[in-house]
Amino acid sequence: MNIAKLVFTPLTYTGWGALRQLLPEVEKYSPKKILVVTDPMLAKIGLAERITAPLEEQGYSVTLYTDVIPEPPVETGEKLVAFTRTGEFEMVIGVGGGSALDLAKLAAVLAVHEGSAADYLNLTGTKSVEKRGLPKILIPTTSGTGSEVTNISVLSLETTKDVVTHDYLLADVAIVDPELTVSVPSKVTAATGIDALTHAVEAYISVNASPTTDGLALQAIRLIGRSLRKAVEDGSDKQARIDMSNGSYIAGLAFFNAGVAGVHALAYPLGGQFHISHGESNAVLLPYVMAYIRKSCTKKMADILNALGGNSTYLSEEQASYKCVEELERLVKDVGIPPTLAGFNVPESAVESLTQDGVKQTRILARSPLPLLEEDIRKIYQSAFDGTAVEPN
Repeated sequence: MNIAKLVFTPLTYTGWGALRQLLPEVEKYSPKKILVVTDPMLAKIGLAERITAPLEEQGYSVTLYTDVIPEPPVETGEKLVAFTRTGEFEMVIGVGGGSALDLAKLAAVLAVHEGSAADYLNLTGTKSVEKRGLPKILIPTTSGTGSEVTNISVLSLETTKDVVTHDYLLADVAIVDPELTVSVPSKVTAATGIDALTHAVEAYISVNASPTTDGLALQAIRLIGRSLRKAVEDGSDKQARIDMSNGSYIAGLAFFNAGVAGVHALAYPLGGQFHISHGESNAVLLPYVMAYIRKSCTKKMADILNALGGNSTYLSEEQASYKCVEELERLVKDVGIPPTLAGFNVPESAVESLTQDGVKQTRILARSPLPLLEEDIRKIYQSAFDGTAVEPN
């Protein structure tokens, strides 16, 4: 029997209005200077002020840092780390989507370390994280990345992505308030929502899955499957936003413990080379990867179909697994995401460079129920360009 190591941190508040817990949690640390990391749009629309204003009213010295961009390159992380080191901050609060939260985690930990962010990258770094760093509170404003409950910070390289990963990157407190997601545009809601779904699906089929992560993953799929279309169509739908927020959070717990696999491994080069958002990269690849590995996990794909609202009662596992792929294709299409790489203006000539970068994602590929070698990866990228699902010979 396999023994599963499960990690369920940080302290988390979830639910409509959970942001009210921010001040009591900050008070526990009595920080004199607080760094709030967010993206410029949240500052522009006033959402960031919902975090900074109450803190300032209580007498805390708060610095708002907004030099955050989607899919942040290593240089962006370096700049923030340097700023944090010189600012004498005693707490970091990350507010926003995955990029802001990942950068906040990175800054809080590496601020007390020497060297550059590049020195700590998983694939090429030469240094190890050894100190816990500054206290950090993470507040997601999208339902998708799960960054608030994971121990990784994703950074873009020239043509792919890499991560800094260590349990010290885990937040001390996470506040998951669906009310903060109401203003998220439909396009971002769709992309981040499929990202969360991908986390749950890949956690469920992962070779590292356990009964505990299976339960989390299936519940996340149920919540997202019944609410994503509604949230995209009407961002003010309160129940849809609550379901998406909970689904994203639960999916984060599932994939943090079981891991993600082929979809994410192939999405990283797509984002690195063509700057397609991580959620859209996952979305366009999800049906093609699942179709390719289908035979390795037909029973679990039947379960995913049921969790998405389908019915496998009168189907064989083989038939249900095909239906599962069809349902994933339908969901991606329904929320307005292009169904092929060509739809993102990715040229067919890029299949080879994508393949060569995809092969390097060994840490993630190792979790796939079907080992994906170079030729397999090439076939998947080609199928995603052609718009035709393929399977191994």
